Amino acid sequence: MDAEQQLRVLLNDARLAEDLKHIAQKVLNRERITFDEGVTLYEKGELSYLGILANYMREKRHGNKTYFNRNFHIEPTNLCVYDCKFCSYSRLIKERSEGWEYTMDEMLDIVKKYDNEPVTEVHIVGGVLPQYDMAFYQGLFSAIKAHRPDLHVKALTPVEYHYIFKKAKVDYATGMRLMKESGLESMPGGGAELFHPEVRDKIAKDKCTGDQWLQIHEEWHKLGMRSNATMLYGHIEEYWHRVDHMEQLRQLQDRTGGFQTFIPLKFRNKDNQMSNVPEVSVIEDLRNYAIARIYLDNFDHIKAYWAMISRTTAQLSLSFGVDDIDGTLDDTTKIYSMAGAEEQHPGMSTKELVELIKNVGRHPIERDTLYNVVTDYMDYEFADAPKPQFYKLPVIN
Repeated sequence: MDAEQQLRVLLNDARLAEDLKHIAQKVLNRERITFDEGVTLYEKGELSYLGILANYMREKRHGNKTYFNRNFHIEPTNLCVYDCKFCSYSRLIKERSEGWEYTMDEMLDIVKKYDNEPVTEVHIVGGVLPQYDMAFYQGLFSAIKAHRPDLHVKALTPVEYHYIFKKAKVDYATGMRLMKESGLESMPGGGAELFHPEVRDKIAKDKCTGDQWLQIHEEWHKLGMRSNATMLYGHIEEYWHRVDHMEQLRQLQDRTGGFQTFIPLKFRNKDNQMSNVPEVSVIEDLRNYAIARIYLDNFDHIKAYWAMISRTTAQLSLSFGVDDIDGTLDDTTKIYSMAGAEEQHPGMSTKELVELIKNVGRHPIERDTLYNVVTDYMDYEFADAPKPQFYKLPVIN
C-alpha cells in the first residue's frame, strides 16, 4: 500500500480513538492541527499511528526523495562565556586548558584543505568568546568568499549574534545586514533549545531568550535570506513545552516563510551538568520526528542528524517524516561526539550516504544548502564500483 492507502485504512480502524481519528482526517484533508491536538499526539499517539500520518505528509511533499549535502564544519572554539547545563561541548573560560581557540588563519587553512573537494557548504558554529566579535566574523566570512566564492557560508546562531551585536552596540536588523554584506548566506538552527522560560531558565539561563532567538531569525528573513530551526528535546521538558516551541516557529514561518528545515536535537547526557537525566528511547526519537512533521505543516523539510542519532536510527526516521539526513561532515564536528553520540568520528563518503538511503528504499538526492539539486543518485554508478566479472567458458559441441 502507498502512504495514502495506509492512512485511509487507519481511518477505517474501529479501534482508533475518536480524537486521534479526527487528527488523522485533518492530515488527510491537509488541515492544520491545533496546539491541543499537538499535545494529544504526544500523549496518545502510538508509533505506528504517528508514522502513518507523518509518512503521508512526507511523501505528499517529497515522494521518496531524501536529501543530503557535502559539507564540513569549522568550530572556532569550544570555550564559552555561557554555562548551559546540557552542553558537553563547551568549556568555561576558567577551563581554557581543555579547549581550543582557532585563529582566522587556522580557520582559512581548514577551508583550503577542501579546495579540490566538491563540497558545497561550510558550517561555522562554536562557543562565544569576546575576541570572536563582529569585526572578526565579518573578516572571516569575507575571506572565505574571496578564496572560494562558490562555497556557501552557513554560520553562527542567534546566541552568537546576540552577544556580538550587543558588544558592537548595533541592533539586530543592522547586525544581520552587515553579516549578509560580509558573505553570510544562511543561518543554522542552533541555540533554540526550548523557548519556554520555564525550561530555558533552568538549562540555558544566561544566553539569548527564546523571543530574541526568534527576532534575530525574523530580521534575517526580512533580508530575503533562509535559515533553519532546532529544538532540544528529551530532558526536563513536558510535552506541551515541545508543542509551544513548534507553535512559535510555525507562527514565525507563517509571517516570513524564511525557514527551510526543522531539526529535532536529542539531549545526550554524557559529560554535562545534566548527566543524571536519562536519555529518551529511539521510539521517542521517532515519535518526535513524526509529530514535528505533522505539526510544522509550513516547513518544507525535517532533518535527522545521522551523526547524533546513529546511522540506523537515521534510516528508520525516513519512515517517520524525515526527508533530510544532513551531510558528509568528514569528522569536522565534535559537538555530537562529545555529548556521547554513537558516532565518535562522524564522517561518511558520498557513496556511503547514498547506500544508506537506498538501503531503505528511498531516493538519494545531493542538494546544496538551499535545496537545489546537485546530483540525483538514484541510478548513479560510482567510478570505483566493482565491475561484473565474465569468464570464457568452454564450448561443448
